[in-house]
This record gives sequence, structure tokens and C-alpha cells, in this order.
Amino acid sequence: MPLINFDDYKPGALFKRAHFNTMYPAFFRRQCKPKYERVRIDTPDDDFLDLDFIKKGNNKVAMLCHGLEGSSGSQYIVAMSRLLSKNGWDVLAMNYRSCGGEVNRQPMLYHGGATYDLVTVIKYLEKSYDHIDLVGYSLGGNLALKYLGEAPKAVSKKINKVVAVSAPIELGKASIQISRPSNWHYNKSFRDSLVKKLLRKNKITPEISIKNINKVKTLRDFDDRFTAPYHGFKDAWDYYSKSQSIQFLPFVKKETLLINALDDPFLPKECYPFELLKKHKYIHFAAPRYGGHLGFANFNKEFYWIEEKILSFLKFGI
Repeated sequence: MPLINFDDYKPGALFKRAHFNTMYPAFFRRQCKPKYERVRIDTPDDDFLDLDFIKKGNNKVAMLCHGLEGSSGSQYIVAMSRLLSKNGWDVLAMNYRSCGGEVNRQPMLYHGGATYDLVTVIKYLEKSYDHIDLVGYSLGGNLALKYLGEAPKAVSKKINKVVAVSAPIELGKASIQISRPSNWHYNKSFRDSLVKKLLRKNKITPEISIKNINKVKTLRDFDDRFTAPYHGFKDAWDYYSKSQSIQFLPFVKKETLLINALDDPFLPKECYPFELLKKHKYIHFAAPRYGGHLGFANFNKEFYWIEEKILSFLKFGI
């Protein structure tokens, strides 16, 4: 597919500052949270996943996958849920393990390559819907792309279209990027949230040790000391190399849209695969000049540019 030139996002002066565009929605956006219907499903390893639905009897559903330390209550998930629900979709906002408000049972959490949980949820949706669209944000975008490409013959036939937004498709280089001094506030926020969750987790499953937790200063530290060993990886770099979706993109065979803003403070240059995707048969790639990370914000608008783009793609394609 030719690369897509989305040049119609024309933000005001403040939103041309990547950090402002990234932080504004999280701190100032006010979306009315939908009345989700929560469904808890079991996983094959005797754990559970909490799924939040908006059901209106449609035969198609949009499955939304949040980013690192997000949830069905994240502002970008809430906004997309409301817009899709208004336009003919049932909506499922997935919560990863321990992200739905209750700590999961197994001595593990979630990570950027845990597509086995996506498979469990998609199999559950197949029982009720003819048509499944998948939208992943940040870490969830990496998950969605990995799911499509790691075993393309096993991808559900009911998957219709897929969107990935602000996706760190090269996890190793992205871990370096977010550890840069200019990103210290994001790194600290994620680190603090993950450490707090791990402390809660330790009370439920003491098999997860909190030894040396005070030495965790960066996301990469956390992944090296906790994510990797408790999810079957040798270390953080083994986790990144096996979980990053960039290696699976050539094998994607579902119509897909990847949108990564060029000014995204979380993403290194390796997350803009222009050469790899310019002749891809199924993946459309757009790299708008502005947008920040999961931003694409506008003043005084109920729905942002990114949400309108996702809706348009799911309805009409490119």
C-alpha cells in the first residue's frame, strides 16, 4: 500500500509542542465514561480477564486494547468507545491482567507481547459476533500488530480491520527513548505505577519477589528485573526482541492502519518503517507531523482527530 499522507491534522500552536499534546488529554480531557457492562472470562492458565462492554445488539464489535498501565477507563479508550458505540458497533474495552481494578491470580502480569490473552478474548467474541475490528493504542498497538503477523494462518477469520496508534513497534529502541532525560516525567510515572502494582501483586502471589524493587529506576530496569523473568524471558532485551511487532509486519494479511506521529516523544526513528511498508499489500502507514503520543488533541471538540480517522477507516477504509 502507498504511504498515507494525513496532512489534515492542523493543531494550534500549543498542540504543536509534542509534550503538551501528549499530556493535555490525560490531564484535561473530560469524557463522560460510558456505562460499561463488565464480563469476567477465564483464561486457559486458570486466571481471568476483565472485559468492559457497550452492547447494543450489533453484529459487529470493536475490541480496544489500551497502552502501558492504561485500562478501559483511559481517556482515549473512553472516547473511542463512545464514538464507535454511536456509529453502529458494540464495543469491548479490554483490561489486561491486573489492569481492571483487581490483581490477577497467576504469578505474572501483562507485557507487550502477550498475544495469548488477545487470542482468548477474540475466541470469546467469535461466539457472539460476525465481524471484529481491533484497535490498539501504544503497547496495545504493538500487541495487535504482533497478533496479526506472528501466526497469520491462525488469525481469526472474523477479524476485519485493525488500527494501531502510537505503537512502539521496536520495543528495545523505544525503551531507550523513553529513558532519555527529556522523558523523565513519563518514565517516572510508568515506573511508579508498575512498582505500586507489583507491591500489590506480591501480597496476592508472593512468588513474585519484590527484592531490589528500590533499584528500579527506569522501565527497562523493571522489565529486566520483573517483566522478563516472570514471563519466561532471559532478560529485558530477550523480551523486547521476541515481543516487538516490527519483525512480524511483513506477514500481516489483514487490512491495517498504523498511525505514528513524527513528533511522538516515546518513539525512536525505528518505529517509522517507511521503507518496510511502502509496498506492503495490507498495511497503510501514516506519520503525521504532529500528534505527540496518543495525543492528536483539539480544543473544544468532543472527539479528537485520531478518533475521527479511526472511525473513517473502520467504516470506509482508505
